[in-house]
This record gives sequence, C-alpha cells and structure tokens, in this order.
Amino acid sequence: MKLALVGIGKIALDQHVPAIAASSDWELAATVSRHGTVEGVPAYTQIEEMLSAHPEIEVVSLCLPPVPRFLAARAALEAGRHVMLEKPPGATLAEVHTLEAMASARGLTLFATWHSRMAHAVAAAKAWLADRKVQSGRITWREDVRKWHPGQDWVFEPGGMGVFDPGINALSILTEILPAPVHLTSAELEFPANRQAPIAVRLNFTGAIEADFDWRQEGPQTWDIELETDAGSMALRLGGNVLEIGVAKAEGAESIMEEYPALYARMAELVRQGASDVDLAPMVHVADAFLLGRRTAVEDFEF
Repeated sequence: MKLALVGIGKIALDQHVPAIAASSDWELAATVSRHGTVEGVPAYTQIEEMLSAHPEIEVVSLCLPPVPRFLAARAALEAGRHVMLEKPPGATLAEVHTLEAMASARGLTLFATWHSRMAHAVAAAKAWLADRKVQSGRITWREDVRKWHPGQDWVFEPGGMGVFDPGINALSILTEILPAPVHLTSAELEFPANRQAPIAVRLNFTGAIEADFDWRQEGPQTWDIELETDAGSMALRLGGNVLEIGVAKAEGAESIMEEYPALYARMAELVRQGASDVDLAPMVHVADAFLLGRRTAVEDFEF
C-alpha cells in the first residue's frame, strides 16, 4: 500500500522512515513537511496539495506535534484516506473523539499508536499479570529532554505535554498490562518558571500505584515499571523490553526492540480488516493529571 508521511522531523527520520522501508506492506510515496524531506520521495509543504496530487495514496501517517495534527488528520479523512497517529494521538481528547467519529462514518481506519506497547516484554508481562492481583506499584521514567528533543521548544508549549511526552509511554504500558484499571487520585506538577508544560511530575493512582516522571536526568536513562502482586514482584525495565519476575530476568533483550515496524504491521492489518484502534486510556490519565495536579514553579529551563 502507498503511504504518505507527514512531519519529517527527528522521530520520523529515526523511526518511521526505516520501519516503512523495511516493510513489505508499505511504499513511502510522498512526504509533507515545512522543511524535512526523504531522498527520492516526492515532497510537499501542504497536506492538501499532497492529497490532491496523489489519489493513489491510501494511508497517511502523521508525525506532526500534537497541536497541528488534528487539522492534518481531518484533511486526510475528508479525502478518504486511512490515518495513523503518532503518540499522543492529539492535543485534546475531544479532537480525537471527533476523528474517530469521522473515520467510522467514512469506513476508514484510524490507528492511535502507542509504540511502547510494542516493546519486547510487554505482552509477556500482561500475560503473567492476567490472573494475579496487583497490590502496589512504582513507575520511574526519567530521561534527558536535551537528548531526545534537542531544541524542540514545542514540547514545552501548551499542548506539547512536557514530561508527559515520554511519561505517556509508561502510562501506555501500564494501561495495557494491568488486569484491572486504575485512576488518578493526585498529582504534583513542576513547571519551569519560563515554560507552559511540566518538566517533572509525581502521580498517585488507585491500587497504591505511584509514578515519577522527570525530564532532567543526565547520563543513563531510567524506564522502569515495578509491581508487587499476590504472587510476588514483577518489573519491566528498559521501556518494556526486559521482564523480571522476582529477581530473575524472565524475558527481554538488552537493546530496544524495533517497536515501529510492529506498529506499521498492525496498521496494515487494521486496513485489511477495515477496523480502527483508538485507545485513549493513557491520555485520560494525563488529562486527569492536569485537572487534579498541584502546580509548583521551578527554575527556568533552556535548551
């Protein structure tokens, strides 16, 4: 199937382009970006121009930041194209509900992707937890924003989500593996005095689960989910790529698994089935954190 990639920035070049190139399901037939291009692929700066020029393109994959993504997704759906959304699926819950209704009315596929759910050990963790009771848990998700989003001021703008940009990856795993849902009960959000989105948060959920997200960690990065159950402890490490049962490594790999090829394989499956996959549970937790969160100002942040 022919596919267009919209938003040729770091994540598109690092993950999406290689995943598409390695897939037998897809052909990258066009790109849309203000500045970025992919060698040998027709490039446009406006999605409407691309859609008009390429009626043969069936699928549009959107890698734009969350705020401008809705208009591009709406244009693609109105043009009769299936749509794949980079995480988070939008800047607001309401706009994603609108896109879901549009896709359903037109018989089109809408896929709200959560790449961390495709990490190597997530499915095994979910299976192990299925018949167990989770008694408590702790998520530690700490990384260096300067490494992963160098100079990208949009991540600290309204709708950019701040530290929830990586933190929602942890929440996407949590909502996938827990045998019973939880909801937020309190939150503390640290905002740099010169920014509009948090750089660190602490969350408390029902079920005695807590989370610590921080975008100021230098050196080794930390992506851990640790749970205590009625059958012992379990941990997912390296962003869901290593599973530990008790103190033993049960499943996983020391290197990050190829998550994006799995997303594109899933998108191909959804299109063939005429189905959609729009799970907003991780984003609900983020929205609740902004609703419930106690805000604290911390030192200015500059890239």
